[in-house]
Amino acid sequence: MTKQTVLGRVTQLARANINALIDQAEDPQRMLDQLIRDYTNNIAEAEQAVAATIGNLRLMEEDHREDVEAAREWGRKALAASRKADELRAAGSGVDADTFDNLAKVALGRQLRSEQEAKTAEPTIASQTVVVDKLKSGLGTMKDKLTQLKSERDELVARAASARAQNRMTDAVRSIDVMDPTSELGRFEDKVRREEARAVGAQELAASSLDAQFEQLDSLGDSAEVEARLAALKSAS
Repeated sequence: MTKQTVLGRVTQLARANINALIDQAEDPQRMLDQLIRDYTNNIAEAEQAVAATIGNLRLMEEDHREDVEAAREWGRKALAASRKADELRAAGSGVDADTFDNLAKVALGRQLRSEQEAKTAEPTIASQTVVVDKLKSGLGTMKDKLTQLKSERDELVARAASARAQNRMTDAVRSIDVMDPTSELGRFEDKVRREEARAVGAQELAASSLDAQFEQLDSLGDSAEVEARLAALKSAS
């Protein structure tokens, strides 16, 4: 897997609409946990890819340093051979002088090749250095995003738990609401009221029956008085 692909996947996760995913999920907490695991795994893969890129850059930098040092070394050897040739030529040894001049030419050729290799590598090293800096910065941003995602996950889970607790409390209160005629307490209150009404009715009925008896007694008393007066009238005549 290339580093571009890995970082692209992580970037896609970082830009994901978390709220939309949560709304579509049957279990938001499980979805968030899976998202965090995916994000963590992809960042780990990205770190490996970036580490490989950094390793390649360090190898190029080391090769460049070796080429630069080699160019310096071949330059020193060319100078030494040239001076030796001059000394031999001044001493009258032209053949030996030519030999050292040839050695100086060989050294200069290798110096030139080393300088060219170093120069050729410099643009690539410069561009890769920029890439590595961007990758490091991107990884830092991704890790910050992961920390933020974990924090938001914890906050959302806590809020969900609180909401569930509040809903349970509301349901419990509703189930014993005395103002609710369909509640158990409401039905019990209606039953008590009916019993109370029956007792009142029984008391009123008993009172009515007693009054009737006294009225009947009073009526009997009147009849007796009438009979007594009638008997008195008869005895007087």
